[in-house]
Amino acid sequence: MTGGRRVFVEAPARLHFGMLDLGGSLGRRFGGIGAALPTPSVLVSAVTQPATSVHHDDSSPDADLVAAASAAVQRVLTHYRLQGGVRVTLHRVIPAHQGLGSGTQLALATARAVAELYDVPHTPTELAHIVGRARRSAIGTYVFAYGGFILEGGRRVDDERPAPLLARIPIPPEWRCVLVVPAARPGISGDTETAAFAALPTPPPSEAARVAHLTLMALLPALVERDFAAFGAALTEIQRMNGDWFAAAQGGPYAPGPTARLVHALHAAGATGVGQSSWGPAVYGMAADAAAGAALAASVRQLPELRRPAGASADTQPGVVYEGPFSDTGARVWRE
Repeated sequence: MTGGRRVFVEAPARLHFGMLDLGGSLGRRFGGIGAALPTPSVLVSAVTQPATSVHHDDSSPDADLVAAASAAVQRVLTHYRLQGGVRVTLHRVIPAHQGLGSGTQLALATARAVAELYDVPHTPTELAHIVGRARRSAIGTYVFAYGGFILEGGRRVDDERPAPLLARIPIPPEWRCVLVVPAARPGISGDTETAAFAALPTPPPSEAARVAHLTLMALLPALVERDFAAFGAALTEIQRMNGDWFAAAQGGPYAPGPTARLVHALHAAGATGVGQSSWGPAVYGMAADAAAGAALAASVRQLPELRRPAGASADTQPGVVYEGPFSDTGARVWRE
């Protein structure tokens, strides 16, 4: 155990680019592609103390995120039969329920901090299983572990383990991502998300085959060969097909309202690889270099979808735009 030293863990946000197969006709369901973004990010710290507690630097923290961190601490302590307590502090969190993997990244960062604090050998997938993550998608787990572009192979219908990692490929550092989180209500999560997945119609196997074909023979080769235009075109088509799969649950190929309008605005501004991350409301578009990324970000920062409308519900936050490269590393750990 590290004694009085504090362990810090910083983890990137997760973009979810899409799933491969909702039906599971070959024995595996979901599968998926995604990537790591350095901003927004999670930063937590852990230090030993007699009793366990979780604190947040924010004066009005998100209750769901505090609960996720608290549950992660208890699960790790129980699983490894650790004696003693931990004080966990949430210094920075990813906005909750925006489609950026906030809960998974926070749970894994917290679990990693506790495991490191007590010098417990661990793997990313083991931690994910302990804290109850990667039950459908393992993109967030592998983004946490490795960063970069992630392809995972889906879960067996009779297996509780996280889906296997099939490929992890670095994204060219000059490529830029413009991430836009509109002033909109949070995306669905928890029991509502579980019910939505259960009610989704099963796409025909031919559509899953088309998404897999695009991924294997267009998206991945373009990424390896640094062919930005081909990568963006393939990603846009995969997103379009995924949107059709989820339309029955979310009211259209993209979440209606600000999210859908921002997707169209990014297309109109010249972005490629445009889509909605997970259930949204966050959307993204890609640019070939820093200058193009800055111009794209500037074009969307003045849009009305980023302004909190009058009479909006309390859980509607002002919109924000992030612009920069992708993250080629996973979680970062250090001690002070």
